[in-house]
Amino acid sequence: MAHLCGLCLALRGDHGQFARVVTNYDGLLISVLTEAQAERAGAGGRRRTAGPCPLRGMRTASVAQGEGARLAAAVSLVLASAKVRDHVADGDGLLARRPVAVAARRVAAGWGRAGERSGAAVGFDTAVLVDAVERQVGIEALAGPGIPLTAVTEPTETATAAAFAHTAVLAGRPGNAVPLAEAGRLFGRLAHLLDAVEDREADAAAGAWNPLTATGTPLTEARRLADDALHGIRLALRDVEFTDGRLAHLLLAHELGRSVDRAFGTRSCAHPAEGAFGPPTGPYAPRGPVDPHGPGNPYGGNPFGGEPPRPDRRGFWAGCAVALGLCCTCKACCADEFEGPWSRRRREGWCSDCGDCCSCCDACECCECCACDCSC
Repeated sequence: MAHLCGLCLALRGDHGQFARVVTNYDGLLISVLTEAQAERAGAGGRRRTAGPCPLRGMRTASVAQGEGARLAAAVSLVLASAKVRDHVADGDGLLARRPVAVAARRVAAGWGRAGERSGAAVGFDTAVLVDAVERQVGIEALAGPGIPLTAVTEPTETATAAAFAHTAVLAGRPGNAVPLAEAGRLFGRLAHLLDAVEDREADAAAGAWNPLTATGTPLTEARRLADDALHGIRLALRDVEFTDGRLAHLLLAHELGRSVDRAFGTRSCAHPAEGAFGPPTGPYAPRGPVDPHGPGNPYGGNPFGGEPPRPDRRGFWAGCAVALGLCCTCKACCADEFEGPWSRRRREGWCSDCGDCCSCCDACECCECCACDCSC
């Protein structure tokens, strides 16, 4: 939330209130990666207390600031500009009406110029993003059966690789640029693939272009490419020197794997979506039904979902005592199931079904759980 709010406020601060509509979960990864590599000595200057906001229930919050948030804002603006132009070209919805399309083009052009200025302010040339978007249009026009799906995803890969790599420059760790570029390239591929998989049926019904349909790629091949990309991201992250990489690791190694499984309708590593000890509390606790595609998850899902709390919840102190016992006995990690200390709901042990993601007693390919930062 600190990075999401930081991105939103960076957009407002540099480009006005309306620019905040381009705030997105993928963009905040730029801010996350920059802060994860930064020296701790400067950590205090990378956060500030933001004033009350309606989206936080009129509460103040500690939010990310600085060059990472500004780079995330620049990338978000440029890509949002490209997306609007793409929708205008396709005549989607209201954009099929000429007056609306003209207004949308003006907004997109303004966002593009604003993104270019913000990128230049932090030493990032947004031309690589613009070039990728322009090439994407031509590639899609030529794509057909037999064309590799990776040829269609290449522009997205190139754009995200450049953005990820520049976080190393901002953080003063140039040695991280190569592995981060690789992680970014594969993240771009994966993001493109997941969008294609999730939109496949809707695109078919609407007669819209979809890379899987256009290239004749079956879901089995798309899943193989997604799994390979996820594996490559995890390997690349192991070569990155982080100051504190826990959040970046959680998002890119674990939560991203959950997103793949959601898109393909399969099961993922058993790192609980709600947190092992119950749903979140405090200002970000869910109140009432939550949109499954709404805020809460950088990759589009709802981490706060699940069954409603049962009426026989333990009190705060009793729950604390049970939580302490679960930690001391390792049940939360190693048991097949355990009872949530506050909610009393049955939960799977953190490492009861981790597949290729982690095996807590053995070194694993993604995080070597016995020594990693993900608290296995």
